[in-house]
Amino acid sequence: MHIILKLRGPPGWHSSRSFLRSQKSFIRHNVDPNKRLASSDAPRAQPKRPRGNSWFFYPAALLALTGAGCYAYDNHQPSRHAVLATVRCSRLARAAISGAIDYKRTFARTYGSEEDRLEAVSQCHVRSATKVLKALLANGGIYIKLGQHIASLIVLPREWTSTMAPLQDKCDATPYEDITALFLSDMGQPINELFDDFDPVPIGVASLAQVHVGYHKASGKKVAVKVQHPHLVEFYNIDMTMVQSTLSWVKYWFPEFEFTWLGEEMRENLPREMDFVHEARNTARAVADFENIKTSLYIPEVISANKRVLIMEYIQGGRVDDLAYLAKHNIDRNKVALELTRIFNRMVFVNGWFHADPHPGNLLIRPASKSSKSSYNFEIALLDHGLYFDLERELRVNYSRLWLSLIAHSSPTVDADRRRYAEAVGNITLDLYPIFEVAITGKPSALADVSLFNIFHQAGTFEDDEPKTNIRRATGMLDMTSQTEEEMELIRNTVANREDILVSVLDVLRRLPRRVLMVMKLNDLARHLDHSLATTHSSVRIFLITSKYCMKAVWQDEKRRFHEVGLGNPLLTSHLIAPTRRAFATGYSQVTFIELMMDWQASLVKSTAWLRGFYSRGLAGAHDAAAGLS
Repeated sequence: MHIILKLRGPPGWHSSRSFLRSQKSFIRHNVDPNKRLASSDAPRAQPKRPRGNSWFFYPAALLALTGAGCYAYDNHQPSRHAVLATVRCSRLARAAISGAIDYKRTFARTYGSEEDRLEAVSQCHVRSATKVLKALLANGGIYIKLGQHIASLIVLPREWTSTMAPLQDKCDATPYEDITALFLSDMGQPINELFDDFDPVPIGVASLAQVHVGYHKASGKKVAVKVQHPHLVEFYNIDMTMVQSTLSWVKYWFPEFEFTWLGEEMRENLPREMDFVHEARNTARAVADFENIKTSLYIPEVISANKRVLIMEYIQGGRVDDLAYLAKHNIDRNKVALELTRIFNRMVFVNGWFHADPHPGNLLIRPASKSSKSSYNFEIALLDHGLYFDLERELRVNYSRLWLSLIAHSSPTVDADRRRYAEAVGNITLDLYPIFEVAITGKPSALADVSLFNIFHQAGTFEDDEPKTNIRRATGMLDMTSQTEEEMELIRNTVANREDILVSVLDVLRRLPRRVLMVMKLNDLARHLDHSLATTHSSVRIFLITSKYCMKAVWQDEKRRFHEVGLGNPLLTSHLIAPTRRAFATGYSQVTFIELMMDWQASLVKSTAWLRGFYSRGLAGAHDAAAGLS
C-alpha cells in the first residue's frame, strides 16, 4: 500500500506530516484508506447551489462591475481617456468602413442607363457624407477641422462639400464649468479675479477654441478672450492617428483617391494653431509688416497670451460680406473687395509671409476712426493669426511670373512661359497644366471653346477644335468676362461625373506645395468675397491688383540680380537695369489705366442702379439699389 501511495503522490509525500495526519484521520473515522483512495479517482459531484442564489449573484456582480466602471470613469483619468478614445475611434471607423462598402457595392452594380448610374452614385455620396458628418460632429475638435478641410476641397463631389459646409459655422461650445476649470489650471486664478462681466456664453465657437467677452481688470479694457477647448490636448494624439489611419484606409480601398497629404498637413499645422503663444508672436510680426503702410488693415492688440488662453482687444464690427452693415455705414462694397485683395497680395508677394486660414469669419469691418491709417472710411480687422506660411523668394518670383503670363494675351511664347512656370511652381506636367490653370483662374480662361473634358485632356492647343459650348474663348485673364452659370455648372458636372478628370485634379493637389495651395486658397477667398459683395466692377478687376503685386515681386528680384551682376558698381548697375525699369514702369502704367477704366465703369453701373431704385422707391430705394440690397 505504501508503494502505491508513494507512486501516486508528489515527491516526499509519503513521509510528510500531512500524510501521517491523514492516516490518523482514516483510522479515527474507521475509513478504509484503500476505499478512500479509490473514491478520489472517481469524479466528484459538485455541491448543488440553491437555484435562488443565481438570481442574486449575477445581478449583484453586474451592478458591482458597473459601479466600479463608473467610479473609474469619473475618478481615474486613464480609464476615462481609454473609454472615450475607443468610442471616438469607433465612430469614425464605423463611418469610413460603412462608406467604403457602400461605394464598392454602388460601383459594382449594373445600371440600365447612365442617368441611373449617376443618380445611384450621387445618392451614395450623400449617404457616405452624412455618416461621416455625424461622426465628426459627435467627436468635435480636430474632427471638425477635418470636415472644414473637406468642405473647402472644391474638387470633391458637390454632395460631399455641401454636406460638410455646416461645419464651417457649426461647432459645439465647451460647457462653462470646463472653462472655469481651465482658467484655474492654466492661469492660476478664477475668472472673476481676472475679469469683470465675463459673459459665460461665447460670442463665437470654432473647431479649436471659443471666444468670450469681458472686461480685463488689469488693463481696464473690454477684451475678447479666446479659450481652447480643454479636450483637444487630451485626445490630440489618438485623434490625429485615427484621422491619418482613416485616410490611409480610403487610399487602400480607392487608390486613385488619395488624401493622405491632408492628414500630414493637419499633423504639421495643428500644433501651431493650438499654441496661443505662437499666435501672439504671429500677430506681432503681422503688425510689424504693415506698420509703415497706409492700409485699411487693422490687427487687434494682444494683451496677454499663454498656451491655451489668449486675451486680446475686442473689435466691434460686422462681417466683411454683410451688405446691410456696409450700407448702414455708407461703406463702398467695391472698395472693400479691392482693399482685401491688396492686403492679402501684399502679404504673399511683398512680405512673403501670409495668413493661412482665410475665410469670411476671420474678417470684420468697422468704420474708420480719426486716428486710422486707412485711406477709406472703413477698417478691416483680421483675426485668428494662429497659422501663417512663408513663401521663399524663388517660389514667390516663379509664381509671380506664372501669374503675369496668365494675364498676358496668348501666344506661342506666352503659352510656353505658362507651362514652364507651372512646372517650376508645382511640378505640373503638360497633361495636367489645363487643370492647374482652371484651379488658379477659376474658369477655363485662356483655353479654347470646347467642353471641359477636352480642356482637361489636351494641352491647351485647341485652335482646330469645334466649339461644343457657348463659352466665349479668352486668350488671357484680361480678356475674360465674369464666370457664367453655364461655365460653373459645366465645371462642376464634368469634375463630378468624370472619374478620370477627378483623379487628375487630385494628382494636381498632391503635386502642389502646400504653400502654393494656400496662395490659391487666398485667390479663392478674394473671388468669393468679390462675388458675395455683389461688386459692380468686372471680375477681372481683382486680378489686376494681383498682377501689380506680381510685378513688384519680379521687379524686386530683377533689381537684386542686377546688383549682383554689377558687383557693387552703381553706374554699371544703373546701365544694366534701365531697360527693365522702363518695361516695368510701362506695364505697371498700363494696368493702372485699365483699373481706372474699370472703376469708372463700375461707378456708372452703380449710378444706374441708384437711378433705377430712386425711380421705383425714392431715396430709400436708391440707397438700397446702390448698396446691392435690391
